[in-house]
Amino acid sequence: MTDSQLIQLIKQGNTEIYSELMRRYQRKILAFVYHMLKNSHMELLAEDLCSETFYKAFRSLHSFREVDASFSTWLYTIARNTVLSELRKNRAGNVSLEESGYTPVAPIEVAPEQAALRKERMNLVREAINNLPEKQRSALILREYDQMDYQEIAEILDQSVSSVKSLLFRARSSVKLQLESYFYEPEIEEDEQAERV
Repeated sequence: MTDSQLIQLIKQGNTEIYSELMRRYQRKILAFVYHMLKNSHMELLAEDLCSETFYKAFRSLHSFREVDASFSTWLYTIARNTVLSELRKNRAGNVSLEESGYTPVAPIEVAPEQAALRKERMNLVREAINNLPEKQRSALILREYDQMDYQEIAEILDQSVSSVKSLLFRARSSVKLQLESYFYEPEIEEDEQAERV
């Protein structure tokens, strides 16, 4: 059953079906909320704010119109606004996007050294993403981890599509610049190589 069909049934009074919508989106919304809270050291509130997001969505479901946005886009917007409101209340300056359930796990057969290097690289990437301004971080996570298109991201962030593309360009450039020193290996001069032989 599609989101639209579920929403129609809920609007007709079959409210227990809302748990199916929650099941579909709970992990993604929880990870997104957790990302936004991490650097503010408020990640313990992630589950509460995720629940609050679903509660707000349920209470406003009667006003949801699919012509304006998809359900997932609408839900992410509610989640983002809920977190930003909480951060403002707590006067937390930076919103962070760090660890989440999206982290790929190294296959079991990978050597421990390779797994350690992979983990270190992922931590460096997370740290670089963490250093981005809030809108750039949100745009990058929504695009790269949640695989959303530009229009969906624009709706969630309340930006134009061209602004989203600009945010993503700046975010990727910044991450690349931050990581250059970790992944750049200077070329050894031929003379130095000859001396070592």
